[in-house]
Amino acid sequence: MGILKSIFIVIFWSAVPIVEQRGAIPIGLFRYNLNPFVVFIVSYLGSLLPVPFILLLFEKIFEWLKKYKIFYKFCDIIERKINKNKYKFEKYKEPALITFIAIPLPTTGVWTGTAIAAFLKFDFKKSVLCAAIGALISSAIITIGLVAVPAMLGY
Repeated sequence: MGILKSIFIVIFWSAVPIVEQRGAIPIGLFRYNLNPFVVFIVSYLGSLLPVPFILLLFEKIFEWLKKYKIFYKFCDIIERKINKNKYKFEKYKEPALITFIAIPLPTTGVWTGTAIAAFLKFDFKKSVLCAAIGALISSAIITIGLVAVPAMLGY
């Protein structure tokens, strides 16, 4: 497989909800043996692709979904998750959003953080900047963790 195709696959997976950088970086490093710096950059950029769309469309799509019984349970889960941490996000805004996006754990990341920002009606430009900073930190943590730690342990 060509290097460009491998890069596009990493970009694609980093833009997919749930997978995001947590899945895209290992794919780039271990499946396609790409240069760690290349994987870091392309997974970072790929994770930012959905940000403006989420910020602009999340609320409209969410309100539309709530109208249908089949999506009610899904919407209820999202609302409970957002409301559970609403106070922290409203109190600390940008630092909370950056931190939430930066921590590479399940149910955190660019998609969820940006959806929270949209749901709480945070400023668009600040939310994009927070997503960019948080995604940069997350990408660095994951890449360094997957490259440096095994090297230090002699693998």
